[in-house]
Amino acid sequence: MSRALVIQTSFLGDMVLTTGLLRELAQRGPVDVVATPTSAEILAHHPAVRHVYRFDKRGTHAGIGGFRAVARLARAHDPTDVAYLAQGSLRSAALAMAAGFQQRVGFDSSAGRFLYTRQVPHRRELHHAERLWRLAASDDQASPPASTVRPSLHPGPEEEDAVQRLLDVNALAGETMVAVAPGSIWGTKRWPYYSALARRLSLLGRVVVIGSDKDRELAAEIVHETFGSAIDATGRLSLLGSAALLRRALVLVTNDSAPLHLASAVDTPTVALFGPTVPAFGFGPLATARRIAEVPMLECRPCDAHGPQRCPLTHWRCMRDLNVADVLEAVDAVQREVQER
Repeated sequence: MSRALVIQTSFLGDMVLTTGLLRELAQRGPVDVVATPTSAEILAHHPAVRHVYRFDKRGTHAGIGGFRAVARLARAHDPTDVAYLAQGSLRSAALAMAAGFQQRVGFDSSAGRFLYTRQVPHRRELHHAERLWRLAASDDQASPPASTVRPSLHPGPEEEDAVQRLLDVNALAGETMVAVAPGSIWGTKRWPYYSALARRLSLLGRVVVIGSDKDRELAAEIVHETFGSAIDATGRLSLLGSAALLRRALVLVTNDSAPLHLASAVDTPTVALFGPTVPAFGFGPLATARRIAEVPMLECRPCDAHGPQRCPLTHWRCMRDLNVADVLEAVDAVQREVQER
């Protein structure tokens, strides 16, 4: 039985979206993954993954010695083993070659494509989760059901226990939770009105703020604006722990960042706020109930593939003109959809 090695060392959200590909490949044989240390965490307990090789490409494995060490660990054992380059850099392609994989599959738009033995069309019109899934599909295969490409994560008992401890400390027992994720590593993706939104969302349930410890200041503002009722979960849970918390939430309001994909993976109703980027890039929410909130018909959108730290035109209208009423309307629409099922 041939083995698949999936190399995905891009952003955290990309790894979450790669899980549809992992499930597809696991139906054929064992699946191993090369991942960054951060992304490796979210694959714990995943039934489609046999082993994860951590590739700290900017730290422990930054030099040629580290590169060779990872290649030795992930090496091919059979000519039928296949490497799937979910991250298309030249370094990833070179890693697959150094690991002895005679079959290497990746996108025809990737920097390392000349080292691939099979190039798959990178179809810009598709969601990235489906694009990744198509690395294992035939070229003429029809679009799969949404459930096939929707990402999946599997928090374990330790993550569930951590969430319960957090809720117990904050005296939340049986109360509805409404999650918000105000942070992003990209400055222009951070919608500026989460505090005002949280006051209104408090009418639906207890607001819980998720994110990393770098989002503590944003969380503190929300806690203050909700007169201390909001729960600050930033930096207090692992990534899988955050997914476990989101699975309990009524809805998530989030920027175009990793929590959006965590919510998709546990099918939490999602309202995603897009400013400098657009859903057409292929990174919108995939939860069954979902809405996009954005400012339409701005000529300057999109301005960047990720979202610059500062607005190139200085006005930042893509986020400043998206008001609280618009976001609340999207939250209401998602809730109506859930109730009508």
